[in-house]
Amino acid sequence: MRLTFAAVLLASAAPAFGQSLDYEYFKSQVEPIFITKRVGHTRCYVCHNERSNNALRLEKIAPGASFWSEEQSRRNFETVSRLVVPGKPEASLLLLHPLAPEAGGNAYHSGGRQFESRDDPAWRTIARWVRGG
Repeated sequence: MRLTFAAVLLASAAPAFGQSLDYEYFKSQVEPIFITKRVGHTRCYVCHNERSNNALRLEKIAPGASFWSEEQSRRNFETVSRLVVPGKPEASLLLLHPLAPEAGGNAYHSGGRQFESRDDPAWRTIARWVRGG
């Protein structure tokens, strides 16, 4: 009985297994962040593409196109979703890796500190997606 009660408490405190992430929010709000030029930084897409040797590999944008096709966006969604813990932005590699260590990020990101703080509008947009809001 005690074990069952503990399991129920644990399940209610953690995000549900398989908690879904919002694809439409990802496509309209999060995905554009990856191709937007940030002052003092290169676009995420430049280093995180099909030729990259890291966990975030975004689809190649077709020659002459300025954005991904629907099919490519869905594949990007699947790839990026593996780098987050739904409901927990503070535990999601997608948010911690490019965040400055002084702001709680991890120490390694060869692309520089895309986000100096958790107040960065792009960081907050991604965090909102991960939280499910």
